[in-house]
Amino acid sequence: MLYLVATPIGNLSDISLRALDTLRKVDYIASEDTRKTGLLLKHFDIKKPQISFHEHNEIRVAKKIVALLKDGKSVALVTNSGTPGISDPGFVLVRAAIEGGIEVTMIPGPTALVMALILSGLATHSFTFRGFPPRTSSKRKKFLAVDKDSPHTLIYYESPYRLRSFLQDALEVFGDRPAALAKELTKVFESVKRGRLSQLLAQLEDHLRGEYVVVIAGLQV
Repeated sequence: MLYLVATPIGNLSDISLRALDTLRKVDYIASEDTRKTGLLLKHFDIKKPQISFHEHNEIRVAKKIVALLKDGKSVALVTNSGTPGISDPGFVLVRAAIEGGIEVTMIPGPTALVMALILSGLATHSFTFRGFPPRTSSKRKKFLAVDKDSPHTLIYYESPYRLRSFLQDALEVFGDRPAALAKELTKVFESVKRGRLSQLLAQLEDHLRGEYVVVIAGLQV
């Protein structure tokens, strides 16, 4: 069986008992970053062979993992943090396993987008997760414009290196909407700033660090 195992997005205490039990019993652990997963396994005294599985090799390695699964082995897929398949490797392997007649299940757990949405104070009954936007401004504006008239709360992931330009483009495309900026969720320096896009832009520090989730209100009609 293939297990998709959600892991902490920061605070290691957020891992579930079921996730730990699964990681201890499987034959192999497929990891987005074997070094980072190794630290997690060491913390919980788990010793299992790892298979490197990331966006640059997932098509090739997915075939290897499916072969192991068909041979009766069990494999757990984990990413650097959070839920596999959500802006992280996972989809290709899940599809390959299903097509190969392999049983697939999931051990649910932390995901940054849900935590950021709830803490944003914006509408939670209907939302659209858009993942990481394109890196260039022209492509990013076209990407954002797709949801310009959407009534759903919008959620994006962004790196500290492009956050300022992302907020500038969002302000231009959406107008000065209510929004929230979540940083380093579950970690020591966790913070959530709320306000309009222009206010969040004005509050940005000169040297940004950490992982960000941007939540933007949908179009109010």
